[in-house]
Amino acid sequence: MDNKAEVREFLMSRRAKVSPEAAGLPAGPNRRVPGLRRAEVAMIAGVSVEYYARLERGTIAGASASVLEAVARALQLDDTERAHLFDLARASDGIPASGRPRRRATTQGAGRPSLQWALEALTGAVAFVRDPRQDILATNALGRAFYSPLIGDGGRTPNLARFQFLDPAARDFYPDWELFAEMCVAIMRAEAGRDPHDRALQDLVGELSTQSDLFRRLWGAHDVRTHGAGTKRFRHPVVGEVTLAYEELAVTAEPGAILMVYTAEPGSPSADRLALLASWAAEHADALRP
Repeated sequence: MDNKAEVREFLMSRRAKVSPEAAGLPAGPNRRVPGLRRAEVAMIAGVSVEYYARLERGTIAGASASVLEAVARALQLDDTERAHLFDLARASDGIPASGRPRRRATTQGAGRPSLQWALEALTGAVAFVRDPRQDILATNALGRAFYSPLIGDGGRTPNLARFQFLDPAARDFYPDWELFAEMCVAIMRAEAGRDPHDRALQDLVGELSTQSDLFRRLWGAHDVRTHGAGTKRFRHPVVGEVTLAYEELAVTAEPGAILMVYTAEPGSPSADRLALLASWAAEHADALRP
């Protein structure tokens, strides 16, 4: 990926999101750009207009942490956006991303017996391991049943992004499909900033940009986010609609790999339906086994 273009478009897109009023400035007449002007960002950040203009042209190599912090404050970046700006600066300086080792998760690493045993021990929750490219590398029994619309016949490593944008079944599986699409792309954007040299991720972005107009538009928005924790709605073909809470956990033995755990509120209708799915999974264990 073109680092200078990434920096330029990210800073411009963030600047366009901050209104003068939000920055404590008078709007004034005849504004020709959405959001703040470059000069206004420079003033708030305490740098010269010429220096900020150079940053926004993508020449971010050598920028100090204090300058990046000042720009982040001026653009009112959230924690994920701030981290993304620093990742872009590290990439420009040739520094490994976010302190994460370059060794990335592999299907062999995620298939370690001990990790699979840990997943299978989570019997009341949907649990799976994914990599930065949204590939699902390993699942527990309930995860295989839950993601059966995505996993299919196992002929190809299941990928959450491909399912989201290229499989019509995703619109049934995700009642909040548009929201999921935005989240998926923003998470991939953040990953691309952490490791701009991940060729497999670049290839996936190219594939989805070619085949999905929506993906291409969302990718161009330069929004970033982390998953973290929250709730999501799903519509499963076997048990119907469920609302699940999710937690994202790093797999420290596999840099870049994430363990996702989905659970239902105890005593809720979703918990009953998840238990029903677990029973269904036990009955169809042979068909669901990878």
